[in-house]
Amino acid sequence: MKPGGNVTTPARWRFAAAGCGVALLTVACGSGSSSSTASGGSSSPAASPSAASSALCADAAALRTALGKLTSIQASAGQGAVSEVKADLANAKTATTKFANDAKGEWQPQTSALKSALSSLETAVQKLAANPSTTAVSGVVTAVGQVSTAAQQLFAAVGKDCPGT
Repeated sequence: MKPGGNVTTPARWRFAAAGCGVALLTVACGSGSSSSTASGGSSSPAASPSAASSALCADAAALRTALGKLTSIQASAGQGAVSEVKADLANAKTATTKFANDAKGEWQPQTSALKSALSSLETAVQKLAANPSTTAVSGVVTAVGQVSTAAQQLFAAVGKDCPGT
């Protein structure tokens, strides 16, 4: 009989994948609803509604998609889930960087917070891969919550200029 301190490997990965999925599903599906999509309401003076804003809106949509892929990990993937999360995390970080670069400083506090949260998630996933434990799973869940919060704040700010993102 094994002592009851550790979670078995398949159960641990299911728990990690479920925790990541639930938290990031909120990010992927929780775009703020905006009642005015085509009205020319006031926008920030620094933002000019031009082709650049169309590109930024496309970048925001790509970022949302990249973050959404983090939620599609199958719990049955077991240890392969960590590799998939790492790849999806790299894509999300790339999309965040592209968005931030194209935004040229607009939404800088929100993009910086998201970059920081993604880095924290990356560290937590690396710790989980190196030493699977309930503590490591808890660290991933916490980091996913930070990504979720940062992404919600970014998409809320961007949604004013890019309805539907």
